[in-house]
Amino acid sequence: MTTLPRDTSDTLIFDRAAGIERLVEIMVRLRAPDGCPWDRVQDFRSIAPYTIEEACEVAEAIEQGDMAALKDELGDLLLQVIYHSQMAEEAGAFDLGDVVRAISDKMLRRHPHVFGATAGGPLARPEDVDWEGMKARERAERGEQRASVLDGVPATLSAMTRALKLTQRAAAVGFDWTDPKDVLAKVAEEAAELVAEIDAGDDERMADEYGDLLFVMVNLARHLKVDPESAVRRTNAKFERRFRGIEAILTAEGRTPEQATLAEMDGLWDQIKAAEKLIAK
Repeated sequence: MTTLPRDTSDTLIFDRAAGIERLVEIMVRLRAPDGCPWDRVQDFRSIAPYTIEEACEVAEAIEQGDMAALKDELGDLLLQVIYHSQMAEEAGAFDLGDVVRAISDKMLRRHPHVFGATAGGPLARPEDVDWEGMKARERAERGEQRASVLDGVPATLSAMTRALKLTQRAAAVGFDWTDPKDVLAKVAEEAAELVAEIDAGDDERMADEYGDLLFVMVNLARHLKVDPESAVRRTNAKFERRFRGIEAILTAEGRTPEQATLAEMDGLWDQIKAAEKLIAK
């Protein structure tokens, strides 16, 4: 194993490259035949839950404004990147250098307004950056096709985050409200449906309708003492099912959501919703 430079007080001299190199060396040693028995038997699937956990702990440290904890948690998350990269290198798939090059190239590619031909252009606001457009072009270049605009939204995201992503995708093809007052009308509609289920005393249906309401206004959770994360997971599935139903109907007509009006898609949504209620009875 490479010996890193030390100063006269025997303290490691850490520049960025040396620090990463040392961490890689530690991981190589842990995975060696005479390394740690636990680390040697891990694979991508067994380590994945820890990767998710460490990312959540980074977010928690940020939420708490704890910079000391953030430093530690970022180190734990970095270890996960090193871990996966080392296992991939052992399998002959890629190594850490490939990971760094790939993300560096992506950052350059997705910031043409900074590094490319349009550098110094008129982009003054964050919303002026067309992230989705750039991602779509990258998928097209790879020959990647999606049967639904909802494809590619990771199921492992938290329910709240996934709800945001799903609605962003639908909005990108015109399935969106055009006036905030319409959103408030939807809140009233879902609240009325929730009241009906509370009166009926059906806990399962109450949870379903609360999930619909939570999709529009999350803050109601504390009033009904319903676990918001569990409720919104069910609503994500409902939104996805109905929107895919819209896509399926439009596809059968030889059209795409982009070629349909909001009124048409909203009407199809209502039809699918009504059919589901009939089936549920």
